[in-house]
Amino acid sequence: MTNFAAPRKSLGQNFLQDPNIINKIVAGLGIKASDTVVEIGPGRGALTELIIGQAGHTHLIEFDRDLIEYWNQRAETINNLTVHGVDVMQFDLQDIIKTSDTKIKVIGNLPYNISSPVLFHLMHYAEFIEHQVVMLQKEVVERMASESGNKQYGRLSVMLQQRYQIENLFKVPPTAFFPPPKVDSAIARLTPLLDIPHPVSDQSDFEKIVKQAFSMRRKTLRNTLKGALGSEQIESLGINPSARAETLNVADFAALSNIYSEIKQTD
Repeated sequence: MTNFAAPRKSLGQNFLQDPNIINKIVAGLGIKASDTVVEIGPGRGALTELIIGQAGHTHLIEFDRDLIEYWNQRAETINNLTVHGVDVMQFDLQDIIKTSDTKIKVIGNLPYNISSPVLFHLMHYAEFIEHQVVMLQKEVVERMASESGNKQYGRLSVMLQQRYQIENLFKVPPTAFFPPPKVDSAIARLTPLLDIPHPVSDQSDFEKIVKQAFSMRRKTLRNTLKGALGSEQIESLGINPSARAETLNVADFAALSNIYSEIKQTD
């Protein structure tokens, strides 16, 4: 295949074309010659061409059938390139992790319509990842890095900050893409925490409590957590049941989750 098909709107395809931005994104991953790098959605290869030249082995996860064909052809002549023609949400990264002697590095221009689900999917493999550098809608990156008390602070902020150090590296204007998207983009670097400062005893319980607490932002914890935790249980942690979710920090949510898990075990 020599000619690329037009970008598919259904797949949220916007291809990078600004060489300065491309170089900055790849530099953010800090690739070494011994690294195994996973690129999600390589598209036409703006980042890929640089990554292949720097990494020990590069794995591409691509869903577009035309692009899969193109990259499979390229992989026939590139020894350190493997193509996985699959939906990233259905892909088990352990298939790559078990072949690498070191922690993997992940990079990708994530489709904006599924960016949060992809980030949550990658969380399952955080202990095996050294860094993730991802391009997302600017507002999503701001939410990820937002602190409690901020209007952008929410479920995504808490879930990711409990597991990662999050850096909002830089903005990417629409003019850096073809076709130009209608929104601004930004680059985030997520580094899994080696020593988790606020551990949770059950990840699924943590997800439940955080999601429930933010389900009705204008209501108090007393109301949003009703059925999971009572006012006395919330107060026992030094948290005001009349507070709203956005005023709590990650430590508070971890404590709520852990007492919820403890109560479940004794019921």
